[in-house]
Amino acid sequence: MQNKIFEEAHIGPLTLRNRTIRSAAFESMCPGHLPSQMLYDYHTDVARGGVGMTTVAYAAVTESGLSFDRQLVMCKDILPGLRKLTDGIHAEGAAAGIQLGHCGNMSHKEICGCIPVGACTGFNLYSPTIVRGLRREELPPLARKFGDAVNMAREAGFDSVEIHCGHGYLIDQFLNTYFNHRHDEYGGTLENRMRFMTLCMEEVMKAAGNDMAVIAKMNMRDGLKHPGTTIDESIQIARRLQELGTHAIVLSGGLVSATPMYVMRGEMPIYTMTHYMDKAWLKYGVRAFGKMMVPTVDYTEAYFLEDALAFRKALPDMKFIYVGGLVAGDKINEVLSHGFEAVQMARSLLNERDFVNQLKKDPHHRCTCGHSNYCIARMYSREMACHKQLCEQLPKAIVKEIERIEKEQNR
Repeated sequence: MQNKIFEEAHIGPLTLRNRTIRSAAFESMCPGHLPSQMLYDYHTDVARGGVGMTTVAYAAVTESGLSFDRQLVMCKDILPGLRKLTDGIHAEGAAAGIQLGHCGNMSHKEICGCIPVGACTGFNLYSPTIVRGLRREELPPLARKFGDAVNMAREAGFDSVEIHCGHGYLIDQFLNTYFNHRHDEYGGTLENRMRFMTLCMEEVMKAAGNDMAVIAKMNMRDGLKHPGTTIDESIQIARRLQELGTHAIVLSGGLVSATPMYVMRGEMPIYTMTHYMDKAWLKYGVRAFGKMMVPTVDYTEAYFLEDALAFRKALPDMKFIYVGGLVAGDKINEVLSHGFEAVQMARSLLNERDFVNQLKKDPHHRCTCGHSNYCIARMYSREMACHKQLCEQLPKAIVKEIERIEKEQNR
């Protein structure tokens, strides 16, 4: 098979040195909502490791869009730190991207400073908290926050923005009938449900102009039995994003509040996750009900590929970026051979920050990730990290859980 990994990738005005992108998996490295030295070290290491572009994870376009207390919020105060970060990434030869979004109902007053807002009023068990439905007159100003965030990203030196339209975040809360029960012009038909996304993307494209690449991340499926967005509707959403001028689309799936392992696959290590939690009621509640709340979804390499190929066929002129379960050179080349412009990876580049350079030495290289999902379980309370790269000694119970999951995964 032809090695396509090290061909250039073209996304709008941006040319990448190869077809690999560090996906916008949440690093949890921004205490106080500020870029940290740890964030700088991680992304510059990944850039030095050969990736075409590294994407700084979820930055809220406004304070009400924060879902964690170790998350960026786009404001003037963080621009010097972000400029230092993008300068460091560029010095290593990689492009710098940043994911922009609003979490909607997946927050809490303690984090976002207000009653969380969403497409509809209700109660969110994820936090848990009461949620206030956004009024129609609030939506155009909120959409303009996306454009403001793009302008700040340019000022900070980013080459690309990735707008989060999936995973049950705010834009997806309007798209998805699982969340959206509105009876106005923003609810009901798919055309109506796409209206808020359209407002946001129009502001984004206006702000991006001719010098920034615009990527949208969206769901193909939600991992729900019912209701939710169907794959046929998702293709229509992708078509609308194309019509709006989006340069590339990342094809993902799942809802972080309802079907988290459909996004990430495998088993959630419940003991590991609760070990790092500070609140006792949450720790023991999750230990008691975690397996029921976060059911396992089998992991396979390139687990989104079959669905992604349906989009590739339906929209032959759109540039798509594949994400999901890429840990080896052979599978990456197979995916790229289907006409995807680039691939995104997270766990591979946490497990081996120089994974891309290793692929230069050996096109068949496979990273050593064992898919225990330790990195994800830790991320909810500490910085995301691979257990194989830690200096600290892990408790025996965590080591035992990792070994069990990895053994079962690799049978």
